[in-house]
This record gives sequence, C-alpha cells and structure tokens, in this order.
Amino acid sequence: MESIERKANAQHPGGREDDRPLDPEGPAHRMPQQPTSGPSGLASRMRWQPVHARLGLLLLAFLGLYYPFLLTLVEDWEKNPNYSQGYFIPFVAAFMIWWVRDELAAAALKPSNWGLLLVVLGLLQLFIAKVGSEYFLQRTSMIVVLFGVSLFLFGRNWTRVLWLPLVYLIFMIPLPAIIWNRIAFPMQLFASALTEHLVQLLGIPILREGNVLHLAETSLEVVDACSGLRSLVNILGLAVGLGFIMNKEGWKRWALFFSAFPIAVVVNIVRLTVTAVLANRWGGEVARGFLHDFSGWIVFVAGIALLLLVQNILGKAGTKALDRDTPRGASPS
Repeated sequence: MESIERKANAQHPGGREDDRPLDPEGPAHRMPQQPTSGPSGLASRMRWQPVHARLGLLLLAFLGLYYPFLLTLVEDWEKNPNYSQGYFIPFVAAFMIWWVRDELAAAALKPSNWGLLLVVLGLLQLFIAKVGSEYFLQRTSMIVVLFGVSLFLFGRNWTRVLWLPLVYLIFMIPLPAIIWNRIAFPMQLFASALTEHLVQLLGIPILREGNVLHLAETSLEVVDACSGLRSLVNILGLAVGLGFIMNKEGWKRWALFFSAFPIAVVVNIVRLTVTAVLANRWGGEVARGFLHDFSGWIVFVAGIALLLLVQNILGKAGTKALDRDTPRGASPS
C-alpha cells in the first residue's frame, strides 16, 4: 500500500488535487474589504474616477454659483482705477500654478474629505455676506472654496504647493471702502509732508495744509490717487508673483515682499516732488490730465525696475553664500 502511494505521488508530485494547500491570497481566503472610514474615506472610494473629470464638474458648479458675483467684480475692475489690475491676477495665478507643475507631479495625490469642510465654510461665508451685502466677504469666499476643492480632490501635499497661487487671488478683490480710506488718508498726509520737505530743500517756497500743498502760483492737493496706496497694491502683487517664480528660499520671498513697501513710498514721493517742481515752473495744469496719468505709468515702471534690482541683489546674495559654504575643489551642486 505504501509503495502504491509513493508511486502515485511520484507520478503526481503535487499530490491529490484535494490535498493541495489553498492559496492564502486566493478567492476562498480573500476577506471582503471594508469601506474606508475616516476623513479621507469618501475621497479614497472615489479615486477610481478620473480626477480631471471631478475637477471639471466642480469648477462648472463653482462658476455657476459665483457667476453673478464675478460679474460685479469685473464691473469694479472697470470702474475702480485702484483695482484695474484685477483683470491680470487670475492669469498670473494660473501661470504660478503652471510654474510648479513639476512639484505637483512629484507630490503624492491623497484626496481628503477635510476639504469638504472648507467648502461648507466658504459657502456659509458667502451666504452670510450675501445677507449682509458685504462684497469683500462674498468675493473672498471664492478663495476659501477653492482651497476646499484643492484639499478634497488632491490632498494636503498638492494644497501645500498651491496655497500661494490661491492666496494671490486676493489682489483682484477690492478692499472695503472704509478700510481703504483709513489707510489712504494717513498715506496722503505722510506723502504731503515728505514732499513739502523735499521741495523746500530744492529752494522752492511751499506751505502745506493737511494734504494740500500751496506753491507761489498754484496749489496742489494730494488726493487718494496720489497717496501711494494704489502703487503699493500693484507693487506688492508684483513682488509676490516675482518672488514665487524667482526664489525657492522663503526668506528671499519675504524680503522681496517687504521691499515693496519702501519702493512704493519712494517712487510716489519722487512723483509728487517732480510734479510740485513742474507746477511751480509752468503752473498747476501739469498736475492734471495727460501728464498726471503719464507720470503714474513712469512711477509704475520705476517701481518694477527697483523691484528687479532688489531681486538681483537677493539672487547674488544667495550665490555668494553658496560659494562661501562650498569647500575648495568641491562642486557647488
């Protein structure tokens, strides 16, 4: 009997089919998977769906919901010269996202349901702001909702890369008039005082009353548009975008951002001083009309040039620090 079994086993090395060990990973031993629970449960169950399809649907819903609010925002860009740059901000933000496409490709895609909480909070902010007719809160709720969509679809890693381009959209939203005026009027007085001192240093008689500068032949009023706040907002937007694209180090980005404040003040004071000198020579007409608008463009270009100069200095500073820390004979990379 034993010899017969051995012979059978020799002919069938695997033994009888019924005696074969079952594959622990086979269908008979495979346990039914439980649905994932927790904050990322819903997002995990939806991973089989194309991300771009879900993104498209959510963006369509977003545009459908915010369409009337976007219309009033565009009207403000058209009517309010302080925020005429709003047309370009979405395109700059899109370019910033494109610029970090490699970082996004390397980041792990881990959707999280916590993004739904942000979406709900953003919609709640929109509802409250709509009831209270508060335009600033209505419009900033868009940014909150976009953050929620990013976290829900892509997860924390992607949102960590995208946070600055999303926050950058704040530059297209006008500040409430009460806040703008509380900032602009002190800047008007500050600009008027500095201009008075500079004009006196040039030997030109001048008297200041508040934000009005009295010259020998004419008087100039430093109005809201000449306070420097408009230049500050524009240059701050440029500093954030330029710092995001040109610098990887956080301290360089912050340094470029804070340099925008003195740059905006300096170029505006120079503009007011030159205007006062020209008005003293040829009358108050030079402070109005084409020359006034043209000087605004010159100030803006000068601000960009100074911003690029600061960026160049920051770039060289980083290169010198790297060369100093690199041992002789070693490659900087």
